[in-house]
Amino acid sequence: MSTSAQLDFPRAAGLLREATDVTLLAHVRPDADALGSALALGRALYQRGATVRVSFAEPAEVPESLRGLDADNLFVPAEEVPPSAGLLICLDTPSPARLGSLADRVDATRAAGGEVLVVDHHASNLRYGSVHLVDDTAEATAVLVLALLDELGVALDEPIARCLYAGLVTDTGGFRRARPSTHRAAARLLETGVDPDRLAREIIDDHPFAWLPMLSTVLASARLEPESAQGFGLVHAVVTADVAATVRLEEVEGVVDVIRSTREAEVAVVLKEQAPGEWSVSFRAIGKIDVSQAARSLGGGGHRLAAGCTIHGTAEEGLAMVRRALEEAPLLG
Repeated sequence: MSTSAQLDFPRAAGLLREATDVTLLAHVRPDADALGSALALGRALYQRGATVRVSFAEPAEVPESLRGLDADNLFVPAEEVPPSAGLLICLDTPSPARLGSLADRVDATRAAGGEVLVVDHHASNLRYGSVHLVDDTAEATAVLVLALLDELGVALDEPIARCLYAGLVTDTGGFRRARPSTHRAAARLLETGVDPDRLAREIIDDHPFAWLPMLSTVLASARLEPESAQGFGLVHAVVTADVAATVRLEEVEGVVDVIRSTREAEVAVVLKEQAPGEWSVSFRAIGKIDVSQAARSLGGGGHRLAAGCTIHGTAEEGLAMVRRALEEAPLLG
């Protein structure tokens, strides 16, 4: 556990036991860990009789690859999320800004006398709640949710386990970055009947044919800069809005996992056009540069080896910002 971890499991479990109306929020453009964690915890609360809603600011619908995780139809569109709730739970979200248009629910809930529980594993977490389960050494937020469910005494069933396993398999890179304790946790989840092959195919390996020409276009413009990133090498690619429009959000978000396999580059970066002059940036590192600090210097954050931010300008101006941020980012021991 990190020396900066903040883990108040007894108090968090106490909030859940008393909760009757709960809103669970994932970050914008949620991945399997964010949404899986929210749905797993949401199902446990729903089974206890609470009114439960799970949401995120964007996109307007659950990404197609993650729809199989919502066994209880707990998702509600952002516009249906009430201004405040008795208990607001923010999962895998290091700052209110990552909640997008739903960020105001944090202050509104606290102003109305409600509690805000933050469950997260990002090193850049701002501790913006009233109760925190934050540990940047946890491989996934799902790890912390499983520990919270254990504290609450929840018996795992297959739908809950499926959501948590989705978070584990994606945030650990197929368990390549998982500790022995996390492998043991995965075994517990599989014992409920989760089909790991089917689940991994649904959320990781299943793509429409349009993914192939999209990748062809994006990878044709990828560039390697061996001298960038403090001489450790940078590989980068740009996904313009017209190219992104041909595929699902999942395919666009997955581009960085393709280019990160470049042997000659310590850091991989993908700029994804969100609107004219606005780019969502994904950083990935192998193990020498702390890209969370690079992203934080540009208004974002994340993990030491996986982070992101939003920048404005042309693609070339954005890449120039990225290069400067990487030159100033601390090295990992």
